[in-house]
Amino acid sequence: MSGEMLERVHSARRPAQFSCGDDENDGDESKTRKHISVAMRATNYLTRTGFLWPCLVLLLVSFLLIRSRNLVCVSSSYDPVSRMRFFGYEEPNSDFGSLGVPWCRSKHGKTVEWMTKDLLKGLEEFVPIYETRPIRNNMYGMGFDHSFGLWFIARWLKPDLMIESGAFKGHSTWVLRQALPDKPIVSLTPRHPEKYLKKGPAYVDGNCTYFAGKDFVDFGSLNWGNVMKKHGISDLSRVLIFFDDHQNELKRLKQALKAGFRHLVFEDNYDTGTGDHYSLRQICDQFYIRGGGHSCFKDSDEARIRTRRKKFWEKAVDIVELCGPGKAWWGVKGHMRDDFNHHNKAITYAEHFQNSRFVESVLDVYWELPPVAGPSLTHQTRYDPARAPSPIVEDGRFGFQRLGLTRLENSVFNGYTQMVYLQISAQKS
Repeated sequence: MSGEMLERVHSARRPAQFSCGDDENDGDESKTRKHISVAMRATNYLTRTGFLWPCLVLLLVSFLLIRSRNLVCVSSSYDPVSRMRFFGYEEPNSDFGSLGVPWCRSKHGKTVEWMTKDLLKGLEEFVPIYETRPIRNNMYGMGFDHSFGLWFIARWLKPDLMIESGAFKGHSTWVLRQALPDKPIVSLTPRHPEKYLKKGPAYVDGNCTYFAGKDFVDFGSLNWGNVMKKHGISDLSRVLIFFDDHQNELKRLKQALKAGFRHLVFEDNYDTGTGDHYSLRQICDQFYIRGGGHSCFKDSDEARIRTRRKKFWEKAVDIVELCGPGKAWWGVKGHMRDDFNHHNKAITYAEHFQNSRFVESVLDVYWELPPVAGPSLTHQTRYDPARAPSPIVEDGRFGFQRLGLTRLENSVFNGYTQMVYLQISAQKS
């Protein structure tokens, strides 16, 4: 603002000074009014009449009323979205990844071919398929998110043979069969799915070779050369392996690499501080990776954020749960879990670091399945969005309804644990 205009504004705010000529004074006043904005004139008027403060109070009250439209009553049911709004937190969909999402680094920076539009198209096709599932209540098994992820990956890759390690009641076998109706499946599982038929729904596939029950052989012990020969497979890059066996994923990765397989999916890719086995997510949670590494100081920003989020998400982990003796946070409190947590080995951070470097040396592609939608749509209460990538379906009721997802029970969205797809190849000597 120039000195002349500043003087005009100031002269409009102070009382008129003594002048030798009334005509000159009137001219100055007229000139000043001409350059004052409507807002300034209103302010001047309210100041002279004494109504300025009442108007400001009225504006403040109106602003607070508008802001309060997002406040909701907290009912007896556990609704994390309503609770977060009530306590002044951001919408859950807006804080995806806010505590970091450590992403394993591949050798050449490659990523998957598919994009969000492909996932959305796949969802539209998969929802009616999922509604025909034989096991309606797959408690302790895969929910909707991972069922869709496995189906989509299998459909996209179109392998000549699918292998699963861990079948439980057969839901994952059914998902693979829906993806590729004519391709053979090999299933390794300690208990045959048909045993569950005595107590309730299960699925047994007619074109599946089962290594189960008394015929069970662990993935790392099976003669894969003979199995490939039996199925006429000469190109192992045409095989998809699905692990849902709760074994150390570093161990499984090395076994698959030794056998020559290239395409792997791990169902339970547990976050750091959680789960019953050492996962790829845990291995790649490193300080040198964006979104990785943790602080065990109880007065740190991370500690305060985790404590607050523990109130809203069942699987959220606070600093006390994250950190073990000596401030060991990697794996689960500095331990490498295996075999449903039946084996629990303490490892140093140096070992943990070397594990990550090894994974990077054989990794061509790493891709974590995003959640299908945010908790404001799915009403899930388990996983913490702050440690998950952004969802496939953006926060908007129309898209969620259009895809048919509103027809599904809320409980099917509670099983998300960062399912991951890997493409691997041996290190070059």
